[in-house]
Amino acid sequence: MERSMPPRRFVAYYRVSTVRQGRSGLGLEAQKVAVLAYLNGGSWDLIGEFTEIESGKRNDRTQLAAALAACRLRRATLVIAKLDRLARNVAFVSALLESGVEFVAADFPQANRLTIHILAAVAEHEARAISDRTKAALAAAKARGTVLGGFRGHIATEDARARSLASRKAAADNRASDLRSAIQAIEEEGATSLRQIAEGLNARAICAPRGGAWSPSQVRSLKLRLEGPTKTEGLH
Repeated sequence: MERSMPPRRFVAYYRVSTVRQGRSGLGLEAQKVAVLAYLNGGSWDLIGEFTEIESGKRNDRTQLAAALAACRLRRATLVIAKLDRLARNVAFVSALLESGVEFVAADFPQANRLTIHILAAVAEHEARAISDRTKAALAAAKARGTVLGGFRGHIATEDARARSLASRKAAADNRASDLRSAIQAIEEEGATSLRQIAEGLNARAICAPRGGAWSPSQVRSLKLRLEGPTKTEGLH
């Protein structure tokens, strides 16, 4: 018998620029219509929707962070209505690139992580141009006799390895942080053992670190990372 493929999971992220727009739904409904029109047909589940209300000057996007966390936990794809405005926002581009989450834009479905890399490259080019102008200004100041900075040395291979290790640890810590509220909710429902917590995570369709179902040993590792070794004593 041919096994049917599970439905693809999506998390929607919407953005409105002002509190007034957020309250009135101005622009928000159009975004929802665009997302649903894109998802029309096929096998899919829209497992979450997050709406950001922000001004153009703000870079802290709590709802974007929550949407990306939901995507990581459930191996879902982030879907947005319009790429054009968001793609010009450096905070959005950076958060998306660093998240490891796949995404799709309803108005530009051909866009992918490569597109975002290109957009980031443009932003990097602009930053480099600013840096070049700064270096030219510093060189001019040095030519006038101004003492600038000091010896910074070279980045050693050991330092590069340490940074790589720190980056991997940070990614694991971020995922553990994403899972904290789910663990708390499962424990509040009465789970007292690692096996019961694993069953609760599996029932919520939250993927284990390497995919698949959670095991008690994986839950133990997660709790050790979240709470320290003494917190899991007595759990089995």
